[in-house]
Amino acid sequence: MSIDNRIKFRHLQCFLEVARLGSLARAADRLAVSQPAVSKTLKELEEVLGAQLFERSKGGAELTEAGRDFLRYAGPCVQALREGVESLRGVEYQAHSVRLGVLSTAEGAFLPEVVRRLHERHSALVLNVVTGPSSHLLSQLRLGELDLVVGRMADSPDIQGLTFEHLYNEPLTLVARAGHPLRAQPFDTAVLEGYPLVLPTAGTTIRKRIDSLFVERGLRLPQRRLETLSLSLSRRYVDESDAVWVAPTDAVRAALNKGELVELAPELQEAGGSVGICSNAAQPIPLGANWCQEVFREVGNEYREGIYP
Repeated sequence: MSIDNRIKFRHLQCFLEVARLGSLARAADRLAVSQPAVSKTLKELEEVLGAQLFERSKGGAELTEAGRDFLRYAGPCVQALREGVESLRGVEYQAHSVRLGVLSTAEGAFLPEVVRRLHERHSALVLNVVTGPSSHLLSQLRLGELDLVVGRMADSPDIQGLTFEHLYNEPLTLVARAGHPLRAQPFDTAVLEGYPLVLPTAGTTIRKRIDSLFVERGLRLPQRRLETLSLSLSRRYVDESDAVWVAPTDAVRAALNKGELVELAPELQEAGGSVGICSNAAQPIPLGANWCQEVFREVGNEYREGIYP
């Protein structure tokens, strides 16, 4: 069946902007046209498709089920066309900039290896990395401020309407410095309450899993806590104190292998949450971000197979 030739690029562009911004007014500003023009363009597209794509209200425009289905194809279609034009202009050899949102779960060995391979293969690629909690990064992705977000976020409510692709499972483990007092005695979970605890900030996806894990094990969080998403601060504090760290395994693997940190209770290691890539189908993914996705999948597969690290 042929594609209806009444569907124009402007229809798809308008649809994607409204889907991304959730507002006809904001889409009109971004497209530099009037709001009635946006409304007219959407109406034309809906008539051609024979389906309502948005529920309009005073609060904005929300995709219908038909709109969400169409979004899965419209975004990649527009991006593929852009890349085809760019390839004819030799853009692949020009500088590319990619905006990545990275959660702490992917900051260990995973992301540096991805960056290393990308820079080996592409001579003109700038990676702009932003870190923070999943809620903040996913909101930036939704608004088009980021191209991709990578990390452990499959359970986040903010992921609704975005596309998540699983890469590998990342467990959490309990670690401390090599000479920690708890190493000199049989481990008892009850004694954890007597030591400072390092863990991610409240409200983050990974923290919610930790809180659930403590409840499942009948443990209480100590009153002395350092709550942070900074891996460098967590590591420095644990190195210089008797604090215990609930850490992503990938973030501490190298230190464990060198004997600088030790696992206090391997039997308490959490089974592992899904680390993956999140993208916004309403936002065309630039060529550089496609390169990133390819290497994310490659290294993620090696993690699953135990080949790397």
